[in-house]
Formats: sequence, structure tokens, C-alpha cells
Amino acid sequence: MNLKKPNFWDLENPNIFAYLLYPLSLLIKFLGIFFRISKPKTFGIKTICVGNMYVGGTGKTSLSLKINKILTEKKIKSCFVKKFYKNQIDEQKILQRNGKLYMSSTRINAIKNAESAKYEVAIFDDGLQDRSIKYDLSIVCFNNINWIGNGMTIPAGPLRENITNLKKYDCLFLNGNLENVNNLKNKILDINPKIKIFLGKYEPTNLDDFDRNEKYIAFSGIGNHQTFIAMIKNFKFNILKEFEFPDHYNYKNEDIRKILIEAESLNCKIITTEKDYLRLDGKLLDKIKYIKSDLKIVDEENFIKFII
Repeated sequence: MNLKKPNFWDLENPNIFAYLLYPLSLLIKFLGIFFRISKPKTFGIKTICVGNMYVGGTGKTSLSLKINKILTEKKIKSCFVKKFYKNQIDEQKILQRNGKLYMSSTRINAIKNAESAKYEVAIFDDGLQDRSIKYDLSIVCFNNINWIGNGMTIPAGPLRENITNLKKYDCLFLNGNLENVNNLKNKILDINPKIKIFLGKYEPTNLDDFDRNEKYIAFSGIGNHQTFIAMIKNFKFNILKEFEFPDHYNYKNEDIRKILIEAESLNCKIITTEKDYLRLDGKLLDKIKYIKSDLKIVDEENFIKFII
């Protein structure tokens, strides 16, 4: 079951609900330390982990795709590695469309298969908090709009680990539509002055498929719905109404019927994301179009030098 994140997670400061849940956050942190594997494993294949601290919607899959494209263009044999989760079929399909994906119930089993196939680099989509593997390069992604929410860890807030752990990581991406980047950079460098910071900007790649003189209803079930809406509005889509669902939402026929009825009453077309489209599973796909987007790295040349 997919649950929508609580609104208080994204308040600038913690409220009473966050403080009530804080003891649970401390318990989860303690259990994580208690059960941590003492010595992480290393592999012959080079490993790049693209993960997040904030739960969902930070652009890690988009960045993983971009890194794979860069390495492929450099004639470096790379693949994706992902732990299998039943509710992440959308991300798995996108990765499979763009390269070789190795999946297993554990990331260690998946990377062993990639190593046996003689790949040079394994790109992990997620897994930053998996301490069983020693990554050669760790990249942590944030969304410019949400940043760290109320700054607390699950379940009191949206963070998987304390923000001070930025000291552990090599590289950080701020992904979105270039909102608030200077302020965020200063906050990041106060925690880790040595971390490399790069900017990612979402850009549609199939704009010619749409008539932007039309009116649209937009819907999504992704980690950051508002970034999707901001992107399409930046490209002059006339959005009359929007529907937001939980991340990795499994759409029901009734959900789609409701959107179709609303679109007909407002005389609108319907637009969604590629991830959501892949989750519709044949539900009236002829009535819905998806925007395909690419993550543009603002200083791509320096990023290529950094990872190569």
C-alpha cells in the first residue's frame, strides 16, 4: 500500500505531530546502529550510488539514467543495479528501457551478477543507506522545493538519516527547476565544505507531442508532484486542475474515470509523467499523454570530469 506523506513533514519547522513521533525516530536510529553490518563489502566492478536522504521525489532515477548515458558515450560498459521492490515497477521499467538492469532481493546479489557479466561500472538507483556495500562514489540527491522538509528523520520527518551525515558523501545534486539554489548551497557547505555540488534541471523532451494552446488536467503519483507541475507550467502548459496521488501509486479504474469525467466537463486534455503512464497498465491510455523529461546537468562538463 502506498501512503501519501503527511503535510507536516514539509513544514519549515517541526510541529507538535513531529515532536510526538520523535521518540520513534530515535528508536529507528538506534536499531539501525544495532543491526548495522560491521564491514561493508567491496567489489571489482566500480560502484556509483545515486540515493537520497529525503524520502522520494529527489531525481535519483533521472540522474542514474544521465550517468549511464554519459558513461556509454565514453565507451565505458555500465549497468543499473536496483533492489527489487514490487511497488517500484515504474522505475524498473524506465531503467530497463535505457540500459541493462540487474535486480535481486539484495543489492549484493545483483551486483555480483553485474560483475560476472564483466560490466565496468554499476550504477545503483537508491541504496545510499545500505551499509553492506562500500561504494566508490556516493551521490545524494535533493529536490530544490522540499530540501529537507522539517529536518527530522522518519517518522517525525521525511529524512532517512540526519542531515549532518552529508559529511560522509562525495557529491550532492540539487534537482528541480533551479529554485532557491544559492541559499541551499550555503546551507550544504556549512555542513560539508568539501562536498561537490551540482545542479540538475528537468527539461521536457517531447514538447512537439503537445498543443500548448489546449487546456490540461495534470495528475501524478510521484515523490514530488509540485516539481512536475512547476516544470510544465514553466513551459507554458495551461493547467486548469491537478490531481496528486501517493508516490508509486497503483491506479484503480475509478481513479482514471474520475480524471476523465473532470477532463470532459472542463474540455481539457490529460497529461501525466512517464512513470505514472507506465503504471496505468492499459487503463484508457489513448485518452492520456505523458510528458517525457530529461535531467539536464547545468555544469555537465565538470561533472563528467568528476565521475570519470
